[in-house]
Amino acid sequence: MTTKHLNILTGINRASAPSSGSMILVHDLYGAMPELHTTFLGRAPVDQPWATSFDQLINLSTTKRPHGPDFNRYLDELTREVGGLVEEIQPDAIHAQYVGFALSVAFARTAGTIPIIAIAHGPDVMAAECSPQEHEALKEVAAASAMIVAPTFALADRVDRLTGRQFTDRFSVIPWGIALSDARVQDHPIADTGALSLVHAGRLDENKCTITAVEALALTDQPHRLTVIGQGTLREHLEQRAIELGLRARIRFEPFLPRHELWRRLPNFDAFVFTTRGLEAFGLVLVEAQAHGLPVVYSDLPGVRHILGGAGVPYTPGDPRSLAAALDELGWDCRRRTALAKQALHNARRYDIATTSRQLRELTLRVAGERFV
Repeated sequence: MTTKHLNILTGINRASAPSSGSMILVHDLYGAMPELHTTFLGRAPVDQPWATSFDQLINLSTTKRPHGPDFNRYLDELTREVGGLVEEIQPDAIHAQYVGFALSVAFARTAGTIPIIAIAHGPDVMAAECSPQEHEALKEVAAASAMIVAPTFALADRVDRLTGRQFTDRFSVIPWGIALSDARVQDHPIADTGALSLVHAGRLDENKCTITAVEALALTDQPHRLTVIGQGTLREHLEQRAIELGLRARIRFEPFLPRHELWRRLPNFDAFVFTTRGLEAFGLVLVEAQAHGLPVVYSDLPGVRHILGGAGVPYTPGDPRSLAAALDELGWDCRRRTALAKQALHNARRYDIATTSRQLRELTLRVAGERFV
């Protein structure tokens, strides 16, 4: 007898490639759920190795116009296209990635009796907090959803507040995870004291606030070295600021790395620096760093301390002097670095993608109910 697979429709309205934390997450998430049949809606170009996590990948053809006076017409066109796909695929459930973004709104308007699980990622919440249009879209998707998933209680509370606490009973917190079995720890001795080899990886924009790390290095008592890995709108400004501060020899900028390359590099550093100043949905890179045995020096944002399990060194978000003091403290204390490295490895084991996938699948089965028989 053939077992029926749960039929899921999901998607992210961008090029189908591992270009961001969310795109990497969905690849891992659905790749770890072989008992599901997943159709993913994305856009060309498609990275074929990345796409192997999905049973079917369909490129959306509606011209993308996410901002400006033409947005409503774009949303109507996208909704017609998505509606045709929903009718054709007839999924048991829809996973609406990014609560309130255009594709999720199109799902909300075309799902009919098909249950929707909305999944918050962070940028959608930040957009809703800044834009009335995005706020209304988020509320529309939340109202149409059977459940709303967030990776932390802090993010769930932000969405709950944005929706006027109308859907509190629909929230489910499912922590994100990584493929822990692929992480490797390099066994190298920890120096007694002195300058640290630091790494920061992520998008280079205002919210990630990499400038805090650049300016902190000019205030440290020890000549720590920093490698910044990533791309973004502020890269040129960050490089110029490093030159102005006389840090050209101590700060190295490198482009975005595919995850397997980043993971290969992580064990070569002494500590990871996390600088986000505003909202962080989860911070998968924190778990990635910990899984490779790195202590984390982090901006003390809601939810981050819980994710790290106390295995990190906090500083005041956006404050270079606070970060500089934390780095020097870690540099002088070899025993603490050793203890934090062990705690990091232990804490990372809480965040296996297999656990994330199992919890989302179980939630989907409950929501799909009688549709999945």
